[in-house]
Amino acid sequence: MEDWEYIAVEGVIGVGKTTLAKLLAREYNAKAILEDVDGNPFLPQFYEDPERYAFPTQIFFLLSRYNELRNLTNRELFTKKILADYIFEKDKIFAYINLERKERSLYDKIFNLLYKDIIDPDFVIYLQANLETIVERIQKRGRAYEKGIQEDYIKLLIQSYNEYFFHFHKCPILIVNANEVDFIKNPSHFKLLKEEIESIKSGINYFSIANEDF
Repeated sequence: MEDWEYIAVEGVIGVGKTTLAKLLAREYNAKAILEDVDGNPFLPQFYEDPERYAFPTQIFFLLSRYNELRNLTNRELFTKKILADYIFEKDKIFAYINLERKERSLYDKIFNLLYKDIIDPDFVIYLQANLETIVERIQKRGRAYEKGIQEDYIKLLIQSYNEYFFHFHKCPILIVNANEVDFIKNPSHFKLLKEEIESIKSGINYFSIANEDF
């Protein structure tokens, strides 16, 4: 896909979304839109007491993502290509995992009001990885508030992400087996990914260095 204007990179926490988005932004001289996870004041408390802090954590993320992406609604305002490390709809994955029924009902009303102002990317890259890879990468980046994340929660995220993106049809998608790739240490991996991106036309596509089955 050579004529794209807006690409989003997605995947479970710790999989390497921001790293890849930055590399692609640099490669294509694009503007990077990166989620300010550390800027959410409720997130550390959420990992300590999910039931109490899930709703304010989720609403903060929802409004933050909205404020970043709503300015992309008029494509004539684009001065360069856009690389984001999330899509707006990913917010619902977390909301439906973490919120109780009444909170989800209120969340849905807010989400639907905001979503009408958001445009879809031209193309999505979904980084898919197994539990061991995710846990290793979360530990490696060393965020203090992430040390208490339970593996069962990560498993649920992986399952929910896979279910969502394996049925994603809003734009072309490239599902990347992220278990074996290292775009920093192995520039050849990044080169192959770029070639794959530029060859894609439509539908669901797959990329794997190790040629493993998904």
